[in-house]
Amino acid sequence: MKSWRSRFGAVRQNGSELQNHVVDEYLAGRLSRRELLKAGSVLGLWTLGGSSLVMPGIAGAADAASPANATIRVGHPMPSGAIDPLTAFDVASPALLNQSGEYLVNADAESATLHPALALSWQPNEKGDVWTFKLRKGVRFQDGQPMTAKDVAATFDRLTDPSAGSAARAIMRGVLSKGGRVARDDETVEFHLDAPNGSFPWYVSSDTVNAVILPANFKGPYEQSFMGTGPYRLERFQPRIGASFVRNDDYWGNKARIQRVEFKFYGDQQGQILAMRGRQVDLLTRFTVHGGLALLNDPSFRIIGMRSSTHRQIHMHTDQGAFKDKRVRQAIAMSLDRDAIVRGLIQGRGVAANDHPIAPFFATFDPSVPQRNKDIAGAKERLAAAGVPNGFAATFTTEQFLEMPDLAVVVQNAAKAIGVNLTLKVESQEAYYGAGTAGKSDWLDSPLGMTDYAHRGVPDAFLRGPLLTGGAWNAAHFANPAYDDLVKQYIGTLDVAAKKQVAGKIERLLVDETPLVIPYFADSLIVTGANVHGVRPTPMAQLYLDQATLA
Repeated sequence: MKSWRSRFGAVRQNGSELQNHVVDEYLAGRLSRRELLKAGSVLGLWTLGGSSLVMPGIAGAADAASPANATIRVGHPMPSGAIDPLTAFDVASPALLNQSGEYLVNADAESATLHPALALSWQPNEKGDVWTFKLRKGVRFQDGQPMTAKDVAATFDRLTDPSAGSAARAIMRGVLSKGGRVARDDETVEFHLDAPNGSFPWYVSSDTVNAVILPANFKGPYEQSFMGTGPYRLERFQPRIGASFVRNDDYWGNKARIQRVEFKFYGDQQGQILAMRGRQVDLLTRFTVHGGLALLNDPSFRIIGMRSSTHRQIHMHTDQGAFKDKRVRQAIAMSLDRDAIVRGLIQGRGVAANDHPIAPFFATFDPSVPQRNKDIAGAKERLAAAGVPNGFAATFTTEQFLEMPDLAVVVQNAAKAIGVNLTLKVESQEAYYGAGTAGKSDWLDSPLGMTDYAHRGVPDAFLRGPLLTGGAWNAAHFANPAYDDLVKQYIGTLDVAAKKQVAGKIERLLVDETPLVIPYFADSLIVTGANVHGVRPTPMAQLYLDQATLA
């Protein structure tokens, strides 16, 4: 086999100045192989050198054969509303959407890299404010229409239309506006961005669940057709009961090995677990350590874990009350034993975090920033310096979701050790999020609160919404011009080495200011029967079953 360093001939011949710069940085020893893989996938580097340069990461198909007309039965959360790519936001939608729908680019959970899907290649201009995508030929929607650049353009016009109710608007705001795409020909789409963006391919990948490519002339409701280009087509959808899909024999790629996929909806995780233990389903798409120990410790089931940027954010209002002093916020953060929390609360299925949202598996993570550890004496010193040597009392508001009430108790006990008395207020998710706007949401209005944040393949969304001055999700009321400037630099930078340097500055600033306490990043888990092979889950809750088999 050719050595890794000998594979760059096609890249150098066909690559842009920026792409070749990434190669040079690696060969000079300034980028690790891991950083090269991640940076190269974003810049479309591996699409230049043929299949020999496409990085591994998405698990291959199993060799075992399945019985004729086999069905995989999936235990799945109950959708919280209508299934529609435009408005999808809940944990149930992604796996249902990706049975029949596809994205321009697929995000690889294992290596945090990007792979071609409906787009074969992508490249930025030198400034990074125009990205050009070349589309795959011969792709048809399940109603027989060919997929072209016009369909891609129309899809992203829907997602960026301020009046359409798109759930992707918060992600796309300031990145791509309606009309900011050009269909050059049937196979070429240009995205003209609002500002330079070094991570843009992630925004149009499966990492943005809503970005399923639909026909330009698509008319809903989506649940009637589940229109798309994918390996399965809809057989039947029954609200609050389930959905089934059958193999799309006209699919452009490798045909699905399993003839039929059946999703059974459950109102809670306990129902899913009972169904799994009773062999009524073959796998669960939503499995957590919290409440799932019976499966975690049963050798007859297979647990598939993926690194993830999923985390909990404990916000503190930085503009009022005791939390206005950063030394108080630092004291709260220093009261936590993160390693003990990871070991106990999530059974080691995750890693300790450092009060910033740049997870260790991101390419731009700076490991040189010292990890914050438990320090009770240091926390008390900070409280005294802030003028509250005897502590204070506060209400800690959070949502009834997975392990979060248990984590709230851990935080309450840790705070008590430094003299801070927290009263817990655990609400339903509906009550906690309310209208989702300041003045009408305990999420945004509570001086001390804890919110769940689901996985993203790059940290951009975490850095923007919850922390930028005036950000839509800024529950901490954090306003820091130096931070805002750093995030602008980070997002606009294409060079991975320079981007990593900016990320380190962001990490240090957030550790110092501590508008948020982030205790850990939790792994994403699913569970299957021992006879199920070749399932490819993602931390975004997609579930690729086309190359799965039943032994």
